[in-house]
Amino acid sequence: MEKTWKQRCLPLLLLLLSILSADTNHNNIIFLRQTAADGVTPEEATLLRDEVREMFYHAFNGYMEHAFPLDELKPLSCEGEDSLGGYALTLIDSLDMLALLGDREQFTSSVDWIGKNLRFDINKTVSVFETTIRVLGGLLSAHLIASDYATGMRIPSYDNQLLDLAEDLARRMLPAFDTPTGIPFGSVNLLYGVDEQESRITSTAGGGTLTLEFGMLSRLTNDPIFEQVTKNAVRGLWARRSKLNLVGAHINVFTGEWTQKDAGIGTSIDSFYEYLLKAYLLFGDEEYLFIFQEAYAAAMHYLYNDPWYVEVNMDSAAIVWPLFNSLQAFWPGLQVLAGDIDPAIRTHAAFFSVWKRYGFTPEGFNLATLTVQHGQKSYPLRPELIESTYWLYKATRDPRYPDVGRDMVVSLQYGARCPCGYCHIVDVEFHKKEDHMESFFLAETVKYLWLLFDLASGPDNLVENGPYKYIFSTEGHLLPATPQISLIHEHCSYLGAYCKGGGIEQESRKSDISIHPQENNASVLSGSWVHSSYPSDSSFLESTTTSGLMKGLCPGLTHGQKYGISYLDATSTAQEDHSTHQRENVADSHSLLVVSQQSADNSLLKNKKNDHDRNVQESSE
Repeated sequence: MEKTWKQRCLPLLLLLLSILSADTNHNNIIFLRQTAADGVTPEEATLLRDEVREMFYHAFNGYMEHAFPLDELKPLSCEGEDSLGGYALTLIDSLDMLALLGDREQFTSSVDWIGKNLRFDINKTVSVFETTIRVLGGLLSAHLIASDYATGMRIPSYDNQLLDLAEDLARRMLPAFDTPTGIPFGSVNLLYGVDEQESRITSTAGGGTLTLEFGMLSRLTNDPIFEQVTKNAVRGLWARRSKLNLVGAHINVFTGEWTQKDAGIGTSIDSFYEYLLKAYLLFGDEEYLFIFQEAYAAAMHYLYNDPWYVEVNMDSAAIVWPLFNSLQAFWPGLQVLAGDIDPAIRTHAAFFSVWKRYGFTPEGFNLATLTVQHGQKSYPLRPELIESTYWLYKATRDPRYPDVGRDMVVSLQYGARCPCGYCHIVDVEFHKKEDHMESFFLAETVKYLWLLFDLASGPDNLVENGPYKYIFSTEGHLLPATPQISLIHEHCSYLGAYCKGGGIEQESRKSDISIHPQENNASVLSGSWVHSSYPSDSSFLESTTTSGLMKGLCPGLTHGQKYGISYLDATSTAQEDHSTHQRENVADSHSLLVVSQQSADNSLLKNKKNDHDRNVQESSE
């Protein structure tokens, strides 16, 4: 059969584009030529960090003065609008950023207002996905900060008001999961449940990006229903994967039939991959890891055209969209968490070349024509490329990434800053502004920029120096890997846990965590935390409807478990040997898993490219 033009020409076009974008020191006609500048020094990083802090408060204060308590700010007209549910969305989305900045006064007053005024018994139909990642995630993250002395931001008068609100909200979304497949409807009415006319079509990301927030809520409330329904949703999607281990973009939640079979890592699918790995990292549930391994391997085999990613038919792998869309830009950051650093570096460089060309990333960039995709010219202040920049710098400490961040700050300051906040860019070619600012600009975009420059100047924040390792939700909310949350596979390890085996009669075993680095159950990659432990039985492989059942009250955490300390004795040797053997077997089944810091450094040396051309304008000017 004669090849189509896409099949004949696309490999050459991708090669051309990768050459043009691989090394920005050899600039070319399609990218903006800029005079090379010295790398960002620690002193300059401090100035940039402070500038990003000012960016946050410019937008946050604009919202509080002109839009609160409506959902979002219109930064050109300095007005507000209700865009999701009419419950102060931007304030909720900003809470953990206030804590990260150490703004105790504003954080305390915001938590106090929300606890006293926010209610969800309202006749509003809302997106299950957006409400979960923005509102539920924001409430849970702020609750965990406000209730814990160890964070340094505990509020003395706080009495779990945000947790109560989070539980009430999640229960109001539970009717959405009442489908034959377990995959939830896309929307739900907070007062009346799912409307009879509600669409039965939902996206893969919409159904598969709920596990972190709902799973966290189960652990905080000791009610397994929240984790149960979201895990069933993931299983429902994965059970309907193609023979190539690819998933499509949209599915019928009643029949399980794929209504759009385009497989990719961007729009409508992106965070499905993200939450598979992060659910494992946060909860230690190996079922998520095994699914991620299969899904990731398939994505790298069928979607990856080094350094770009395309969309293909999930059944045949035929290319249907030679397109870079801006939501793909989270992928290098996810690869850092997975330990696959080399392709992450190359893909990030390619994606950033698009930013360099336009000053922002358009929603779609056609890899066949090397132009902005028609109808996808906007930049709605998305954080994904900035997020990946932060993670790559965290893993490699390569000075190119603060340089990238500086260019991004300049673009936002000169292209998107508005009287009361920051505006959507409706056309990246002409930098035309639109009167809207998504709440995620405060929850993610400036957060990752601030973390990047704080790390480059000598980190002093809750994430880098706090008491826990944090997993970031897809909305950038901070979810701590505390023992109470992460020790799901410990036998009765905390009060009300999902106990295995004999329930309350079974004794709490000592933690497997060793004080010796080579024996530790957690691997650390530049400060990011990754589980590498496996249970002593294979019960997690069984296709059950829950991740575990409540079996009464379990003994509380031991002193060692609570503070991350353990004491190994001779009786634990056999268990360690058995566990180690299992870890080796599982590691052999897939090559990525995690890498050590040394491995990350080695991969960096092998793949280090020439530095990007630098913008001579310092963002501090």
